[in-house]
Amino acid sequence: MFHSKKGKSHILALTMGALMLAAPMTGMARADETPRYVFLFIGDGMSYPQFQAASDYLGAVRDGRGTDDKILDGNEYLSFMKFPVAGSAVTYDSTSFCPDSASTATSISTGHKTYSGVINMDEGLTRKYESIAEKLHRQKGWKVGIITSVNLNHATPAAFYAHQPSRNNYYEIGEEMLNSGFEYFAGGALLKPAGPDGDRASIYDLAPGRGYRIIRTQADAEKVSAADGKVILVDEHLADSDAMAYENDRDGDNWALADYVRKGIEVLDNDRGFFMMVEGGKIDWACHANDAGSTIHDTLALADAVDVAIEFASKHPDETLILVTGDHETGGLTIGFAGTDYDTYMANLANQKISYARYDSDYVAGYRKNNTSFDDVLKDVEKLFGLKAEGDKEDTLVLTDWEMKKLRAAYDKTMSGAKVSGQEEYLLYGTYEPLSVTITHLLNNKSGINFASYAHTGLPVAVFASGAGQEKFEGFYDNTAIYAKMADLLGVK
Repeated sequence: MFHSKKGKSHILALTMGALMLAAPMTGMARADETPRYVFLFIGDGMSYPQFQAASDYLGAVRDGRGTDDKILDGNEYLSFMKFPVAGSAVTYDSTSFCPDSASTATSISTGHKTYSGVINMDEGLTRKYESIAEKLHRQKGWKVGIITSVNLNHATPAAFYAHQPSRNNYYEIGEEMLNSGFEYFAGGALLKPAGPDGDRASIYDLAPGRGYRIIRTQADAEKVSAADGKVILVDEHLADSDAMAYENDRDGDNWALADYVRKGIEVLDNDRGFFMMVEGGKIDWACHANDAGSTIHDTLALADAVDVAIEFASKHPDETLILVTGDHETGGLTIGFAGTDYDTYMANLANQKISYARYDSDYVAGYRKNNTSFDDVLKDVEKLFGLKAEGDKEDTLVLTDWEMKKLRAAYDKTMSGAKVSGQEEYLLYGTYEPLSVTITHLLNNKSGINFASYAHTGLPVAVFASGAGQEKFEGFYDNTAIYAKMADLLGVK
């Protein structure tokens, strides 16, 4: 069942819904089965608080306390939360208990710890590690697909095909992407495709010589099939930092992460086997910005993508393994806020119509240019986020005098154009637009949600498993064991 606020009604039948909610079909696979179709979903920045917040939000709006009837078709639990096996993995790396995506994705893909910022290399930056995707491609002849809602040469997708001392070596990562020979890449655009100075041969221009077709429009993507060979699908409707749009900004006719998974299955499906890694990368970006509404909708977008894999697995129940995990937690998200005591008002988040990033680009830039008054800004804030300057005393979206003072101070800071400086301002705004991040902070808190950081934290992540070999993923273990369990199950050397 697709939970997306603006998503299309896709083809999951009632029998699929029953299987997801009662007993996931891949749970019927025998423990001694070896899968030949493996889906690995990674919610970047997604730990227990992120998917639980999404689940609680669906429950709140389904209870009739929400304002957007487009969301009411969701059930309280995301499908992967009903998988028959659930484990937990700790995430620390060789640098910190609060690791980054490069090192944690390295642990998941290769079974090795390394420093933050390093992709598939040891701490001495001399030894390269081969990823599970590379091994399956080379040793077993499996087809491989890499999908992400952020940039294709960002840290998490790169950890399945690249080996670099720095995650910022975007051009070199792009070259390794072409050298991987993987059959299917899809998601956001490449970062610095012509090198850091823009003076090198573009990765896009090099792609045809390595056997890849570059697909840049949705119309052309719809026509892609296995007969096209190796393809790189770049989302047509790119948003901030040339990534896919946040789910709560996506127009309904534009492809979601789930659509790229469906197309990936079409391209990769074969009798020998395939491995697909799918990253919900903008969960992390939303959490960095402390935008709970966008966090929830991108978590739901990842769940929609998992549902596509579940649909595939229903046709191959003894041959499919689906794993859903995170690389680390971002933002220190908490369900509960000191200002609301034991109460939560999660349905308040249904009033948020756009992400912080789109608010920055479509509204804040204009405020500065036009010297928009605070009173006029408040009208937009109510329209786009539901926060009100006045209203009934029982209305939990009405701003208090203290909250209004905070919002006015953030407005003044944004309108001044001055950079955030000093400890006090950093704690208030991080590196984000003061007005935008203050709006999301206020809406979060009025919903009973809070963030502790603008960075990553050290929480363990969940590991959900369904299908052939699912039992291997029970328990509490290090994130390197995710690789070890896959490698053992799949028989790679």
